[in-house]
Amino acid sequence: MLKSDARQWGSVAKFFHWTIVLLILAQGALGLVMVELPKRPDVIPVYDFHKSLGLTVLALALLRLAWRALDPRPADPPGMPRWQARAARAGHAVLYALLFAVPLSGWWFDSVAALRPLYWFGLIEIPHLGGANPALKEFAAETHETLFWVLVAVAAGHAAVALVHHFHQRDEVLRRMWPAALQRRGAAKV
Repeated sequence: MLKSDARQWGSVAKFFHWTIVLLILAQGALGLVMVELPKRPDVIPVYDFHKSLGLTVLALALLRLAWRALDPRPADPPGMPRWQARAARAGHAVLYALLFAVPLSGWWFDSVAALRPLYWFGLIEIPHLGGANPALKEFAAETHETLFWVLVAVAAGHAAVALVHHFHQRDEVLRRMWPAALQRRGAAKV
């Protein structure tokens, strides 16, 4: 089922969710390793790959938000307290904001640094967000890094709450976002 229903998320929403999760995990690992590499020309492809993945996350976040506007949200589990439902919606809003803020801040950092043109996977030149501004370079880098760590914290909280729902509250919150193959495997064991 492509679209979500009252019981679970549809396959398109799941695709966006899990693809973005995997890309962010790859981005985080790559970014942490990348900044420790020596500043030499042979590491430029690593930085370019990081930037391309970041632009991909941004594009997928835009598509995900557009799909979310058209796709119904599954109902909250029966008996979920109103404060939990509100907290979940607020947490999701923060996650969406960070899905935009982190790649945009990286794009801004690249723009103010203006070391070379920005290409998405070497195929499409991406315009800079404003002109070069060496005075902002350090601030832009710190903003990007800080937003990344905020995203890590919020995403970890999101995952922890999903696990609490699954193992402690024993409701369908986590299971309804599982990819279909995992849902079928789980159903076969029951």
